[in-house]
Amino acid sequence: MANSHSVTTSVSDYPELMPSVEVQASEVPSAEVYVCVHGHFYQPPRENPSLEAVERQPGAAPFHNWNERILRESYRPNAFARIMDHQGRVVQIVNNYEFLSFNIGPTLMSWLARHDIETYRRILAADQQSCDRNNGHGNAIAQVYNHIIMPLANERDKLTQVRWGIADFRKRFNRDPEGMWLAETAIDQDTLRVLIQEGIKFTIVAPSQVQRCRQLSPNYSDWQEVGDGQIDPTRPYRCYVPGLPTGQNYIDIFVYDGPISGDMGFSDILQSSQSFADRLGQAVRGDRHGAQLISVATDGETFGHHRGGAERALAYALHHEFVDRGWRVVSYAHYLSLFPPTWELELKPVTAWSCSHGVERWKSDCGCGGGGAWHQKWRAPLRQALDWLRDELIEIYEITGEELFKDVWAARDGYIDVVCDRTPLTIEQFFTQHQHHELTQAERTDALCLLEMQRHAMLMYTSCGWFFEEISRPEGTQILRYAARAIELAKDICGESLEADFIAKLALAPSNIPHFRDGAGVYRAQVQPSRISAEQVVAHYAMSSLFHTYHREQRLYCHTVTHQDYQKQTLGGHALALGQVSIVSEITQAKANYTFAVFHVGGQEFLCGICPFKNRLAYTRAKDAVLRTFAQGSVVQTIAAIQSQFGQYTFNLQQLFSEERQHIMQLLSQNTLHQLNQLYTQIYRENYGVLMAFHRDHMDVPRELQVAAEITLSHRVIDVLRHLEQDLSEIDEHMLAISTGYLGELEGIAVEANHLHCHLTIPTAAPLLEGLILQALRQTLRIEPDASRLDCILTVNPLAVQGIKRLITLGLNLGLNLNLDRSQEVYYHYSQHCEAIPSLGQALGIAE
Repeated sequence: MANSHSVTTSVSDYPELMPSVEVQASEVPSAEVYVCVHGHFYQPPRENPSLEAVERQPGAAPFHNWNERILRESYRPNAFARIMDHQGRVVQIVNNYEFLSFNIGPTLMSWLARHDIETYRRILAADQQSCDRNNGHGNAIAQVYNHIIMPLANERDKLTQVRWGIADFRKRFNRDPEGMWLAETAIDQDTLRVLIQEGIKFTIVAPSQVQRCRQLSPNYSDWQEVGDGQIDPTRPYRCYVPGLPTGQNYIDIFVYDGPISGDMGFSDILQSSQSFADRLGQAVRGDRHGAQLISVATDGETFGHHRGGAERALAYALHHEFVDRGWRVVSYAHYLSLFPPTWELELKPVTAWSCSHGVERWKSDCGCGGGGAWHQKWRAPLRQALDWLRDELIEIYEITGEELFKDVWAARDGYIDVVCDRTPLTIEQFFTQHQHHELTQAERTDALCLLEMQRHAMLMYTSCGWFFEEISRPEGTQILRYAARAIELAKDICGESLEADFIAKLALAPSNIPHFRDGAGVYRAQVQPSRISAEQVVAHYAMSSLFHTYHREQRLYCHTVTHQDYQKQTLGGHALALGQVSIVSEITQAKANYTFAVFHVGGQEFLCGICPFKNRLAYTRAKDAVLRTFAQGSVVQTIAAIQSQFGQYTFNLQQLFSEERQHIMQLLSQNTLHQLNQLYTQIYRENYGVLMAFHRDHMDVPRELQVAAEITLSHRVIDVLRHLEQDLSEIDEHMLAISTGYLGELEGIAVEANHLHCHLTIPTAAPLLEGLILQALRQTLRIEPDASRLDCILTVNPLAVQGIKRLITLGLNLGLNLNLDRSQEVYYHYSQHCEAIPSLGQALGIAE
């Protein structure tokens, strides 16, 4: 592939992180055309506020939740972007973030750091590499913290959103941000003033947000009206903001090319790098002398999630196509350092990129985002309800907080350090800096509750809650969950309940769905049931303990449960567990002590009683009373004893956290499924000859016999794969001479299934086999997941290579759609530094 740049590679700290393509700055030809492609990567936070974890979202299937789905479709594919040849083989694996200008929402970055550390580190490394390449001007820019519409925020929230966004960026990227992305590019004079005061040098807007512009010169030329979007986007502009000291009263602004950016999201120009470059080329002006910038911006999820495969087109465009056309890929910060503005602009008063009515989309029924016949009359009452709640919470925060903090608002701004890192050391440093006096543990808990109340009071303004057509959508429900958590914390702190008044105000927000009627109905149906109390966490622990062996200290979501006493007994088909536990919130450090008794009657029938711990004697007497009753074998009397001794709070299986409830239900059905599998296996074995005769004579097979064959063979595949997985975890690469044993058995099953025309139902087989291939590859190449360096192997075990290839072929023969991305990444990294293994690369789909 032609490329005028030299290409070098460097070994990452982690072997999965592929070598990056680095353009040597000295070899970049002097170019008049610069290209900056900006991706705004963001997803609304989806955590249950009570658990600080994202629960299962069925709409994201087959993934656990939408974050995971978009991670697999966009965030990770852009970190490990494939450049393919015409035969669909991988030629290069590159990091798009190295040459893509980008911002990633802080809440999304926090999730990535917990759930895919490889992708997270690739993003950080990409920015560092762009800094090294461009005199310290990196690709990454910051974002206001949780995507609130800044013109609609009060002054305190504006400040905190910018300060939290800067602090989060600084912690992750180890540098100060030069630019900041505003949610929906929503902007006004007050927002600009805050950006300037906090040291932000530039931001990005849509052409429709600019009113007029003129050249910067000693005499100042006449203003040019560009309110209809006619502004020239090929240069940066300076924007002066009144009320600030001279020399500190401006911010620079980039205007992205509106038509091309729109085409990126809504046409097919990203189907290939050539189509993309051809469209960008239409913006190149032949009548311009000197440098011109082709600047485009779109949602980062466009690359791979909204547009499948677009990350590959982007990769080739950034690394080859643009270069071949003599264009220089640049970030906004780097371009600004090379070409400071020679023009200035004035913005329209209050605007955003996704609403033609200013920012009405987030406060009124303006029609934007309507999607058809549904109204958005709920938008204004929803914002009014939240504004009322925010102001009530401010009063609680200021009155209560002044007894705990030296400066309540400085403490809130500084709390981002704790949000980013909730370790004891960080919390201690925070209190040392902000506490009014040496706080007791109870006062620290109150202080953290206040700060969490304020955090959720900002989260409830996340813009997505208003973006779509209906208040009961997941986005609207989510911001109401944040409001509910803030209300709950306020009640814990001062005993004042704001919920009834808040619900009354939500009743003024009409829903389009008759079932809900209004926002109050949404709140009661979808928000209140999602709230998780400490008692529910203990009930979850108690019921789950019948099926899991917990450590004495066990982390459950954002809580740590420690048992001081635990006892389990079984009698016939019944099980009983009793215990005394302490539960501590990792967020607020609130601590409580409980006792419990949980009784599994049978099937899906459970009874769990929870009581606050009073004293050791009371607990011992209650426990002994239940144990004596249970020993008598009476279900009715045992239930009565639990209700009498532990029944202050009672729970059943339906009140368990949904995912654990589903897991327990699966465990409970295992015995029945095992019996069914035995029955199907017997039928299959006894009728194998009959089945073969039907297929040999091309006759329709009785459905019952075909089902027996498909279930039996599906079960055998999973069973053998699990045995193979266990063996692979215990041996080295020499075991991978797996021409016999489990691999041979799997190959035999595949042949058998093919002969009998079986459609195997094995949804867990693909991830199991993918994991086996990756594990075998690492063992063969001696690459550990956390290795800090790569040792090239002089002689790779050929039988191990053959075993890996057979595993890949097995996936094809079983009809599995294997995802070999991670295996490709490991092998590609190895092949860049060590002698390639052509047959293995070919099996993995990599061109040698």
